[in-house]
Amino acid sequence: MPSIQIDLPLTTTAATKQALAQRVGAIYGEIMQIGRDLLTVSVHDLGEGGVWRRHDAGPPTPSALIMCDIRRGRPPETRAHLAQSLIDVCVEMFELEACWVKVEFTQHAGDEMYHPHLGGFNADWNADERPATASST
Repeated sequence: MPSIQIDLPLTTTAATKQALAQRVGAIYGEIMQIGRDLLTVSVHDLGEGGVWRRHDAGPPTPSALIMCDIRRGRPPETRAHLAQSLIDVCVEMFELEACWVKVEFTQHAGDEMYHPHLGGFNADWNADERPATASST
């Protein structure tokens, strides 16, 4: 953790998934102010009919879902900026309708994420963090 899972209502190539992970990593590192070596991105291309959103009028609509598991402590404005930026990249890359891309956050304490390359558990997030490396996702 942090991790971002993206469920898409389409099928795409490994190269496109890698490009999406690269862009998501850059966005996350900039907005959340961390080194991208902590971020895991999973892209689930579930195919046509794989993700739906129910609404009041008419049948369910093909949709996308982005799940963000992050360390708690970021202000709502930072999370909103991240959410909109992730929506924007999905709209751009996959021609999705922005109103049907949903972002959900689950916030955790640092000791709920274990990173072997850190030698164990992560630390709680604090506002003084800055990216440690420029490595990519």
